[in-house]
Amino acid sequence: MKPEDRESTAVASLDPGPEKVIGPGHDFGTVTDKIGGVVFMPFLKTPRRLFRAFAVAFLLVNIFMVAVTWLFIRGVGIWGIVIPVAWGFAIVNFVWWIGIGHAGTLISAILLLLKQDWRTSINRFAEAMTLFAVACAGMFPILHLGRPQLAYWLLPYPNTMWLWPQPRSPLIWDVFAVTTYMTVSFIFWFTGLIPDFATMRDQAKRSSFAQKIFGMLAMGWRGSARHWARYQKAYLLLAGLSTPLVVSVHSVVSFDFSISVIPGWHTTIFPPYFVAGAIYSGFAMVLSLAIPVRRWYHLEDLITMRHIECMSKVMLGTGLIVAYGYAMEAFMAWYSGTLYERYAFLNRMWLGGYWWTYWLLILCNILIPQALWSRRVRMSIPAVFFISLVVNLGMWLERFVIVVTSLTRDFVPSSWGMYYPTIWDWSTYFGTIGVFLSLMFLFIRGLPIISIFEMREVVHHLEPTHAHGD
Repeated sequence: MKPEDRESTAVASLDPGPEKVIGPGHDFGTVTDKIGGVVFMPFLKTPRRLFRAFAVAFLLVNIFMVAVTWLFIRGVGIWGIVIPVAWGFAIVNFVWWIGIGHAGTLISAILLLLKQDWRTSINRFAEAMTLFAVACAGMFPILHLGRPQLAYWLLPYPNTMWLWPQPRSPLIWDVFAVTTYMTVSFIFWFTGLIPDFATMRDQAKRSSFAQKIFGMLAMGWRGSARHWARYQKAYLLLAGLSTPLVVSVHSVVSFDFSISVIPGWHTTIFPPYFVAGAIYSGFAMVLSLAIPVRRWYHLEDLITMRHIECMSKVMLGTGLIVAYGYAMEAFMAWYSGTLYERYAFLNRMWLGGYWWTYWLLILCNILIPQALWSRRVRMSIPAVFFISLVVNLGMWLERFVIVVTSLTRDFVPSSWGMYYPTIWDWSTYFGTIGVFLSLMFLFIRGLPIISIFEMREVVHHLEPTHAHGD
């Protein structure tokens, strides 16, 4: 980086406020140097907080490996699952991780089609979060089998005995929905990275190895007019293809519950309610991760308060939809006139042993986020960070309440029981958090976390007089 570029970047490190998506003083060169500098930063100059966070995440990964190894040796009996609660933490965590993965596609695809300029600094980060969250979610159906070598039973493989899985079961639909979502999200993410791979290839002059790696990933990109024309068509096509997936994937996940006849699950509000909850928890996770990274790498001029406020508003809006879903559950339990539905709802509120989890999720998902109505709260980084963590906790509790309270009290009182997660349940859950965070930290150090070429477009459109080439 040239001395004048360093001075320009140092000046631009201040947050420009809630009106702009990029700080003042930036041109094409400073944007490239600042984003690429995170990847090419010397190992010893990496923020110590990142090392500490990665050490904690890697410790959780090791705990996860121990828990999974013991699971495969002893079977799913080491978990707290009992009859009738035969799913437990496995399905709770599966739905939670799938929900977190939805914000990436929403930010990248839908906001791109709606031409929202504030997506530019967070879309790459959110797309990577989508891939890692879906990867964590995809492990739980396999882990729940206890015998991963039989995972192919979930697929409709042809065989002479006609032993296909039940095609009318939403559990089978999940396999195709999540696999399709993962594939399209990965292609969308990789396509968006191709121009930046070429930029990193040209920047990696001191390391021939990095230059070769980024050169292979760039797939011969030279930035010609033909390349850009084909890229824009492919990117918009993938954005249009990804948009229905945001709605369809979590709707299919909600069918795991709503198509059953169990009281508390058999309701039509679940598909839109689950989609809103997925976007809600996804944006909360983006804020939970983007705020510390923004601070550690001094990216306040690229991830500005405009981004924080807009994400807070989306989180507030989807939180209100979730609150409406809660109200509809209560209303339909009364309006249906069904004794079982009424009892299932009362059991969640105060009759059952998990009543405190219901009121805690109401506090986390509805009451505390209402503070985001205040602009002063939306402009406070500590407050937004705290609320995002609270929402993540609340959305996990929501999945716990939906699964456990409905299964512990079904139609037959003789099968009633309590579900108590064991240390292996918790180890597996926190272990996947470690896997997710470890992948995120490796992504931050290995690839540009902010789209370089899109930030250049922002510079070109907002401050064309300051742009002066690469």
